[in-house]
Amino acid sequence: MSTLLTNCHVVSPDVDLSGAALVLADGLVQNVLPAGQTLPSADAVHDLGGKLVMPGFLDIHCHGRGGADFCDGTYEAFATIGRGKLAEGVTGFLATTLTVGIAQLEATFAAAAEYQRRPTGARLLGVHLEGPFINPACAGAQNPAFLRLPDLELVDRLHAICPIRKVSFSPELPGGLEFARGLVERGIMPSGAHSAADYSQFLAARAAGMRHLTHFCNVMTPLHHLRFGMVGGGLRYPDVLVEIITDGIHLCPEMIELIFAVKPCDSIMLITDAMRGAAMPDGDYELGGLPVNVVGGKAQLADGTVAGSTLQLHRGLQRVRDLTGLPLSELVKTTGWNQARSLGLAGFGQIEAGAKADLVVLDETLEPVQVWLDGTRYLG
Repeated sequence: MSTLLTNCHVVSPDVDLSGAALVLADGLVQNVLPAGQTLPSADAVHDLGGKLVMPGFLDIHCHGRGGADFCDGTYEAFATIGRGKLAEGVTGFLATTLTVGIAQLEATFAAAAEYQRRPTGARLLGVHLEGPFINPACAGAQNPAFLRLPDLELVDRLHAICPIRKVSFSPELPGGLEFARGLVERGIMPSGAHSAADYSQFLAARAAGMRHLTHFCNVMTPLHHLRFGMVGGGLRYPDVLVEIITDGIHLCPEMIELIFAVKPCDSIMLITDAMRGAAMPDGDYELGGLPVNVVGGKAQLADGTVAGSTLQLHRGLQRVRDLTGLPLSELVKTTGWNQARSLGLAGFGQIEAGAKADLVVLDETLEPVQVWLDGTRYLG
């Protein structure tokens, strides 16, 4: 079945086309027609009334939503989160784990594999293993009871259940560089996280293939005029892609502005790092066995440690546009294109012939009004 979307304001990396049309078929974008071109016939035609059409967002760092957490280890939790992510314009995500016991990780991976077979919403692109390979001094809101040294055998064991796309770990741990190289050999992106690595250790990890930094600036060595740290390294090297949580809690507005002033949009990825309290009322929740209280949308442990976010991805994009004033044809790189490139996911994050027909339609305030997945409308 073919579908024609007319009167679209198409925004894709380095592309901004008003009055365009899109031809969708077989789960792919078949053609992008600029304004004025003759429109083909199709089985279904939808006039989008000039609304924005962007590639579906990819949230590659998300723990939960709507009261569910991936580490609940059930298909029902995945289904709740997968359906809910559509409301944020997210068409693809990585199920992000927590630092929990191995049995719980195995249950989570088994549920992920089941959801991939029977999706109910946004597309599961694979798993993001955050922890348990984390420096105890930098655990943040990760449960210290389950921390361990880098272990490729455990990665292989879990990867065989459901594909791992990214592992967030502390590269300064013993065996960290060999671990990074082993991940690269397996086609998995090593990502620096929860780290006390100094600048020289960052450089060594970058040379070993670590070209991705998890929730940039949060729980990692800061920029200092004499001790450059991992934050300094992330700012200096365009080939190192950085995830940022733009909820106004994890990074102050000035830091977000600085990151976009120093790094090109090609090197920045918006994430949510959302926990089960996202899209839920304030109250008491749980994260990896640790009690979390959400007040005013801020999730924190009893000692005040920030414990993930309640951010929805489109709200993060709204804040970035307001802060930077950058055109959407640049900012769209941060919502999916860079994530896809970093993780080797072909066909995602752009609107062009041959790309996945995963689209988000937004109003002028960047609120999602429709979501298309594989060329089928799921929302709106």
